[in-house]
Amino acid sequence: YTGDRPSHWPADLYLEGSDQHRGWFQSSLLEGCGTRGRAPFNAVLTHGFTLDENGEKMSKSRGNTTDPLTIIKESGADILRLWVALVDYSDDQRIGKQILQTTVDAYRKLRNTVRYLLGALNGFDEAERLTDYSQFPPLEKFILHRLWELDGQVRQAYAEYRFQDVVRPVLEFCSGDLSALYFDVRKDSLYCDRPDSIKRRAVRTVMDEVFSRLTAWLAPLTPFTMDEAWTTRFPEAGTNCARVIPETPGQWRNTAEAERWTNVETVLEVVNEALEAARRDKVIGGALDAWPVVTAPAELLAPFEGLDAAEVFRTSGAELKVGGEAVTVEVKTADYPKCARSWRRVPDVGSDADYSDLSARDADAVRWLDAQKA
Repeated sequence: YTGDRPSHWPADLYLEGSDQHRGWFQSSLLEGCGTRGRAPFNAVLTHGFTLDENGEKMSKSRGNTTDPLTIIKESGADILRLWVALVDYSDDQRIGKQILQTTVDAYRKLRNTVRYLLGALNGFDEAERLTDYSQFPPLEKFILHRLWELDGQVRQAYAEYRFQDVVRPVLEFCSGDLSALYFDVRKDSLYCDRPDSIKRRAVRTVMDEVFSRLTAWLAPLTPFTMDEAWTTRFPEAGTNCARVIPETPGQWRNTAEAERWTNVETVLEVVNEALEAARRDKVIGGALDAWPVVTAPAELLAPFEGLDAAEVFRTSGAELKVGGEAVTVEVKTADYPKCARSWRRVPDVGSDADYSDLSARDADAVRWLDAQKA
């Protein structure tokens, strides 16, 4: 017993360096078995030793030591914690300025993702939340599927003390599914759609679910950053460290959407390369000046059924044509007036007499917003 609190026996975990196989682990095992008939622990986790960047033992006399307090002072404790989570602790691990810079880059991606979500979710409340799964667009269903998929991976990885397998899939999700796809595609809807539209409500609902899970998944590894994000959004809700990972509905599992977006991204990669080449050649100033014509076999274009290809490509318009054996792209310019609000060049700019410099979608949104102020 420690004071008035009973000790926990057997321990859930014994955690030490690999040198303790013949030390503390062994002596505890002998005493536990001899006095109580079983090991004093349920599991043992051993780790290697920390070496310098060249794989050599640290020594003050050689000046190759890395002081944790120095790292914390320069970069913050979360950088050190994230480095621990990223290394393979089953072997000796290396640390130094260059290695820590890689950790800083990973940390910046996680922090920037959460910061973007904080801005995008400003003012979001339960009245705005979309609860009918059938009303979510295909892209939102894909992101919800990824949350369902990651949730299982993260929980299993924590249960087995595989911290790399928490951080790396979450980093890939933030860099790929969110930053390179979802945030970019949905930027137009987030900024320009009417706030009461089903589509924009779906966007913000999914972003809220992403924020809720990212802050919970990463709380044990980057607690200061995730607590700052959580309490910034919910000042009265208490510390993020006291939360548990939210349950993820099985309904979110959607392998059909996962397969669809894998195929869509195959085409999107070719389109992005063509748009970048057109920008370099000054054919277009930006993607919204483009109206690409994409020719591809029918099986590669089938996943675009029910999608707005221009929205996926982040262009003002797009034409899909079946043909050929591979994806080819002709970047044509969008020969229409430019909407002053969304910057899209579409045929219905000026169709609303009250808002002559806006597209029909943006005119409707501005009229709605004006009515809320009245």
